[in-house]
Amino acid sequence: MPEPFRTNEVSGRHRSRERQHKPRKEPFLGIFLVGLGFFYGTVAIILVLIFLGFLKAEEMTMEIEHKEAVTRIGFGSCHKQSRPAPILNTIIRADPQVFIFLGDNVYADTKDMDEMRAAYDKLLNKPAFKSLNDAAVLLATWDDHDYGANDAGTEFPAKAASEKEFYRAWSVPINAATRQREGVYSSYLFGPPDKRVQIILLDTRYHRTTHRANPKELQDSKGRWAVQDEEEATVLGEAQWKWFEHQLQTPARLRIIGSSIQLIAAEHKFERWALFPKERERFLNVLRQYKAEGVMIISGDRHFAEISVLPGTSPSGLGYPLYDVTSSSLNSPLPPRFMGEEPNRYRQEKRFAAANFGWIEIDWAAPSPKIKLQIRDISGRAVMERTLSLGDLQPAPTVSLQD
Repeated sequence: MPEPFRTNEVSGRHRSRERQHKPRKEPFLGIFLVGLGFFYGTVAIILVLIFLGFLKAEEMTMEIEHKEAVTRIGFGSCHKQSRPAPILNTIIRADPQVFIFLGDNVYADTKDMDEMRAAYDKLLNKPAFKSLNDAAVLLATWDDHDYGANDAGTEFPAKAASEKEFYRAWSVPINAATRQREGVYSSYLFGPPDKRVQIILLDTRYHRTTHRANPKELQDSKGRWAVQDEEEATVLGEAQWKWFEHQLQTPARLRIIGSSIQLIAAEHKFERWALFPKERERFLNVLRQYKAEGVMIISGDRHFAEISVLPGTSPSGLGYPLYDVTSSSLNSPLPPRFMGEEPNRYRQEKRFAAANFGWIEIDWAAPSPKIKLQIRDISGRAVMERTLSLGDLQPAPTVSLQD
């Protein structure tokens, strides 16, 4: 007979003799074994539950990663779905590896989700959009008009339903971390460690404190919305703030942070982070706290393009220049007669009001990688440009002087 069978027979015989000579101990041994089995079974179940909980927690924080290094990133905002958008063909010719839609990607302004879906479908069915979708990785966040209402924040009653339409339109995977949260904020990694680019897209709508209007007699000079400097006033909401801090701890050489509204420009009368000054300062404080290097901001919303730079030496600066490159609009530019004069102490050159898109080009081959920031017009010509090295986006080393 096979060896295992003989072993079982022997063990059976031993158990038989034990029953004959020590009959009184058998019930206690059985109870002990049952109890031991119950104990180890319970421990196993607990460990499995902990492990599953760990996986769920990891799923909540892990974002999408692409292993291929990127050198060409485009971005833009403010696309009216019922108008032609020839600039999409220009973008395709530029051949971006990644293109970021920064909000107002459609103008729906509705609580009716059938209307919201119809607005998205007009964008999705444009041949040029389909071609761009085939050629590049498309990323998106929203602003007020694709969120559902002009200048809306947390008070918008259809925000949860609108979020679902956003995920459908942008083909966000069902298991993506962003779907587990309230709000459409998301993060992406591109490239190996020595060429890693992190793209963080914020949601400045879902949790943002409801605007408070200025008195009518002040709206011409100060704008429609009042500055809110109360401690509880928020742009991102606490859950998104914690997530953002977590993202800044992820190793990356270049961090591109997408905000639908402008962060650096603080003096104009329209929506901006500076309407919530404590939130704007918190943003800069968080970057300093986590010693985040290689950070730049991209934004939209304004229906013109401009480049703003917060000097590293300013009281709220990072120790290196913080760029906010605003690109708007893809096909709904501000008519020149409405441009007027607008203060912005951080603006680098004149605003550009015609249709445009933003462009980031990275030369990883250089000893200190070179970064080209551009605003391009409908012909693909660069109408604004800044070239810097990745080393420029790091604080100057502290020199210790000894006696």
